[in-house]
Amino acid sequence: MPVAELQVPEPESPPKKAWWRALGPGLITGAADDDPSGIATYTQGGAQFGYAVAWTVLFTYPLMVGIQLASARIGRVTGRGLTENFARQFPRPVVFLLIVLLVGANTINLGADISAMADAANLISGWDAKWLAIGFGMLSLGLQVFLPYARYVRILKWLTLAVFSYVGVAFVAHVDWPAAARATLLPHIVWSRDYMTTIVAILGTTISPYLFFWQAAQEVEEIRRVPEDKPLRTAPGQIRAQLRRIKVDTYVGMGVSNLVAFFMIVASAATLHAQGKLNIESSTQAAQALLPIAGRFAYLLFAAGIIGTGLLALPVLAGSAADAVASLRGWRKGLDQPLGHATAFYGVLAAAMAIGVLISLAGLNPIKTLYWAAVINAVISVPIMVAVMVTASNERLMAGITIHLKWKILGWAATGAMLAATLVMAYTLVF
Repeated sequence: MPVAELQVPEPESPPKKAWWRALGPGLITGAADDDPSGIATYTQGGAQFGYAVAWTVLFTYPLMVGIQLASARIGRVTGRGLTENFARQFPRPVVFLLIVLLVGANTINLGADISAMADAANLISGWDAKWLAIGFGMLSLGLQVFLPYARYVRILKWLTLAVFSYVGVAFVAHVDWPAAARATLLPHIVWSRDYMTTIVAILGTTISPYLFFWQAAQEVEEIRRVPEDKPLRTAPGQIRAQLRRIKVDTYVGMGVSNLVAFFMIVASAATLHAQGKLNIESSTQAAQALLPIAGRFAYLLFAAGIIGTGLLALPVLAGSAADAVASLRGWRKGLDQPLGHATAFYGVLAAAMAIGVLISLAGLNPIKTLYWAAVINAVISVPIMVAVMVTASNERLMAGITIHLKWKILGWAATGAMLAATLVMAYTLVF
């Protein structure tokens, strides 16, 4: 019987904390999921197909919870990130390939996010978008390098509030709520190339590899930050409380992510799709299209939300890439480390951010880049998700504290759904 299922006696029952005090890595991860890439994908999906893609947020919620719980448990049980655990059971070339896929997708995502943030800030301020892109990259990098981790986490928690700006957009957009509810609960699937590509993009931006790596890494960071916390494999007395905390944190974090995604889809369906604006070429165009339809308030909320969620997502993207590379190379790592103690780790983080800024300055179409970054995330997710599920089920690595059967089913279902959607998209593109 796995250790997690035993009734482990604790010498003293700690006082119960309010549920919101359990929120941390899961909440930040979930909110970071609604980054500018997600905003672009949900907005484009709602603009192109109206309410007909709203069902995806209901479908993906349990799948997200399954794979994110597996990732978080790996970090909390072993005290190590995903890369280090992968290296303990897979051949090194396989692990290297997984990390290359992650870093490549994250860097493209970084560039697209920075570009969208600069466009949104230009819309509000009128300042040159290129200088704004450079400024956002430098600001995010500076906060990660020079701000103590405990203080930085508090900033990230406050930034999660930015995602709720899209709830405000939906409520001023005159949504047909009965139609939105029908489309969500009774899916109508369109068997076309564009529709299938959009579904894959939504899956890719909702269930993204960088989220797996980030939540696992943040559980490890929390073990380092809190003196009494230990990896669960060496602290059986903490098992029940920590697994309960992870569950609440992940349920709420993924719930916030998908709820906000729903509001983005229905808001763009009620405004852009209803007005025949089916193809959005930039975040600026999306915001400007809202102005005559939903008013200046919705217009400003949309633009401000892109900036706020971008500031939340940049450290998640760059940090998860840097953590994975440092783990593979055996370097000292972590946002809790001073610059002089983890130079190589921060060097990778800075390089990822710099390349992201250069991509944003290349003049690519921001919405298209964000959209296809989501598609790339979906395609590369499958092998990484397989690795996560195999690791979370490994009795030796997990010291018997493996994921329960229902979460195994959901985690593998998420993997299967991503593979099936990718194959269907590939079929529609070829035929």
